[in-house]
Amino acid sequence: MKSNYLNSVKRQFEYYKSLGDKTFQQLNENDIHWQFNSESNSIAIIVKHIVGNMLSRWTNFRTEDGEKTWRHRDTEFENTYKTKLEMLQAWEKGWKCLFDAILPLENDDLNELVYIRNQGHSIDEAINRQLCHYPYHIGQIVYIGKMLKDEKWKTLSIAKNKSSDYNKDKFSKEKSKKHFTDDV
Repeated sequence: MKSNYLNSVKRQFEYYKSLGDKTFQQLNENDIHWQFNSESNSIAIIVKHIVGNMLSRWTNFRTEDGEKTWRHRDTEFENTYKTKLEMLQAWEKGWKCLFDAILPLENDDLNELVYIRNQGHSIDEAINRQLCHYPYHIGQIVYIGKMLKDEKWKTLSIAKNKSSDYNKDKFSKEKSKKHFTDDV
C-alpha cells in the first residue's frame, strides 16, 4: 500500500487545489470578499486560513513543530487581502510550501515522527490530517462560489441532472487506468 501512498497523496492535493483554482477563475474581486453574515467567512478569509496553516505545517515540518511560533491563527480570520491577485499569490505560496515538503518524501520516511502542537504524528498521519483539513475548506470555497454565481456557475464535476448522460458516456468507452480524481 505504501508504495502508492505518496503518489496518491500528491494527486489528491493537486485535485483539491484544482477545485479552488477553477472556482477562483469564476469569481471577481467583490466575490472573494462576500460574506453571508458577520459570523461566516469570505473566500478570501478561508484562503488566508488555509495558507497560514500550510505555511505553518509544511515549513521545516520534519525539524520544527507544525504550529509555528510566528503563526497567528486568529488573524487569519481577518480580511486583509486587498485584491484577488494578492489572494491568489498567497494561495500559490501555500501550495508551493506543501509540495516542496511532500515531493521529496520516500516511503521509508512515512513512519518518521513529526509534531503538530507538541503532539507526535507519523508523517503519513500528518499528511492525512491535512488531506482532510484542506478539502473541508476548499469545499466551503466551492460552495460559496456556487452560491454567488448561481446559474452562471460552471460546474466542477458532473452537472446537476446529468449523471445518466455522464455515466452512459463513460461506460461506452474502454476501461481507463487514469486516476479517479480526473473526473469526479
